[in-house]
Amino acid sequence: MSHKHTYYAPTGGLPPQTQLISDRAIFTEAYAVIPKRVLTDIVTSYLPFWDQMRMWVIARPLSGFAETFSQYIVEVAPGGGSNKPELDESAQGVLFVVEGEMDITIEGVAHHMGTGGYAYLPPTCNWTIKNNSDANVKFHWIRKAYQYVEGIDVPEAFVTSDQDLDRTDMPNTGGVWGTTRFMDPTDMRFDMHVNVVTFQPGGVIPFDETHVMEHGLYVLEGKAVYHLNGEWVEVEAGDFMWLRAFCPQSCYTGGPGPFRYLLYKDVNRQMPFIRPKN
Repeated sequence: MSHKHTYYAPTGGLPPQTQLISDRAIFTEAYAVIPKRVLTDIVTSYLPFWDQMRMWVIARPLSGFAETFSQYIVEVAPGGGSNKPELDESAQGVLFVVEGEMDITIEGVAHHMGTGGYAYLPPTCNWTIKNNSDANVKFHWIRKAYQYVEGIDVPEAFVTSDQDLDRTDMPNTGGVWGTTRFMDPTDMRFDMHVNVVTFQPGGVIPFDETHVMEHGLYVLEGKAVYHLNGEWVEVEAGDFMWLRAFCPQSCYTGGPGPFRYLLYKDVNRQMPFIRPKN
């Protein structure tokens, strides 16, 4: 079944000197909120072996905070791309297109990705990317060092789309809370999940989830009020929430349309120990 989903993508630019300075940006010991307004031109970064690109880094491993993943919003102009996008052989990745279209070649196989397109890229995967369109393409790139387990294979690469998949509703919610799952949650090959969560207007997470998983939540559509570590925070399309393990989290969703977000979490592995140095 094909769906017509829409997604927020940053536009950059720079606010005028007349604009008020303060916004909803906050970084605490338990969570961070990066509102869409702060994703301006002057906070972009660049990478080696990429052409005609810039990116907003919205998460990176930080000791004592969230440590398992990094997340970028990458913008590639027409004709841009990379033949050496990933330089870390331990890194796996997920790409999720929020605006425009691009072409990706994975182990010699070409794929065209439009808005809503999703690609999983295992470690040591050989892939290249190119924007062959006449407009900018913008996509999320989530990276995590893969945790190998003896006797369990590494997942294969795959390409799909949010536009083509149906949601799985949470039990006993009457369809107001569901998840578009790109990875099978029972597949132990995966040590991270990157999914899209959807709430219909008025839907809630009805308790403060307090769990071991780290989260990155980028709001694709709609608005909500989140309860994070005892504090209420308003979020809307284009905002990013970065939640440390065990940060209490729940939400009320607003309207008039659905509230949807791209969700990262680390899963399916033993907890590593901090071992004393010899």
